[in-house]
Amino acid sequence: MTYKLSTLKNGLRVATETLPGMESVTVAVSVAVGARFEGKREGGLSHMLEHMAFKGTKRRNARDIAEEMDMIGGGMNAYTSMENTVYHTRVLKNDVPVAVDILADILQYSQFDKGELARERDVILQEIAMHHDTPDDLVFDHFSETAYPDQPIGRSILGTPEQVKGYTSNDLKKYIGKHYHTGNMVVTAAGNIKHDALLKLVEDQFSDIPTISAKAAPKAQYKGGDRRTKRTLEQLHLMLGFEGISFRDKDYYVWQVFATMLGGGMSSRLFQEVREKRGLAYTVQAFLSAYSDSGILGIYAATSEDKTNEMIPVICDEVIKMQNGISIQELQRAKNQIKSGLLMSRESSSVIAEWIGRHLLCHGRYKSAVEVTRLIDAVTKEDIIRVSQSLLKRKNITVTTLGPQRKLPGYEKIQGWFG
Repeated sequence: MTYKLSTLKNGLRVATETLPGMESVTVAVSVAVGARFEGKREGGLSHMLEHMAFKGTKRRNARDIAEEMDMIGGGMNAYTSMENTVYHTRVLKNDVPVAVDILADILQYSQFDKGELARERDVILQEIAMHHDTPDDLVFDHFSETAYPDQPIGRSILGTPEQVKGYTSNDLKKYIGKHYHTGNMVVTAAGNIKHDALLKLVEDQFSDIPTISAKAAPKAQYKGGDRRTKRTLEQLHLMLGFEGISFRDKDYYVWQVFATMLGGGMSSRLFQEVREKRGLAYTVQAFLSAYSDSGILGIYAATSEDKTNEMIPVICDEVIKMQNGISIQELQRAKNQIKSGLLMSRESSSVIAEWIGRHLLCHGRYKSAVEVTRLIDAVTKEDIIRVSQSLLKRKNITVTTLGPQRKLPGYEKIQGWFG
């Protein structure tokens, strides 16, 4: 494996990791803009722009793009997160010029045709409706809104139906003009690729990307609080959370190991105590959501109404117990779980290409798998206890629930169970 990074004269970075044994190549364009960069009247624009990028350019209509990719047997897609938007293609090694040409075309010359926009608007409205019909998705949105009230980072990536219905082609053109530029974009590739060959293709094809300075997202301010939504469901969907850390924090991997030990797998404390020992829930998990300047350590569980008052104190107690000590075996299991997931995912060229882009945008450099596994291995028992003690000192927990509420304890009582 060979990693190389170059910067073009216009400031656009191009990075590759060569994997000679593969027949395919993933080419991705990562942009450091997502939902948290949107103003109050721009909610959902990052996501809508990602959808509309495939709907026609000066040279190709939407069907042309689809047929051209199918003709070479390739795949193309995109996704939006809170801080990034990623466009990616996977093709055979000889078809990389086609992939680069299409990516460059949709990111520089999309027309945002009114007819295509009207059709895609309906698709997005269906996506929002589906999201609202899925309790374990919707409660996550409520969780973010409660943790970060009245802030872009707390709003849904999808936007609201009212916002989506109102956007025009001109809104999309303004948004892409404001955020899509060489200062916050990176082109990456992984697979059977030659760096210099990709560099030449990108230099030729991405010549019209504007060169301006990147703008920082509004600073996140964790607040926490309580939000309860009554709905006629078979289960109560519950989320509990604490203010966490940024992915730039030196303790990032300590928190990752902590979250895995608490509720990241079948041997985790929450899974064993809540599900296996007591049968209080089918699903229970802990996770770390880390952003560039903030983060949340969260716990999600779903249970029947009659188990609610029994399950929540058990969850709280397992968090408290983490500060009382852990075993070497438990720590090693969590480390191995994270490392194996990381290393197995790297058997995919798509994962590697997108990982390189994410690291360059987030950290300014690529952290190799070797470096990351060393950071995970360096986590100690003392680190986990320190994080646990720090977590329980944090005030203003976040509590969000969706479903039957009759047996749900009050916010102050739940906060008290955390000590």
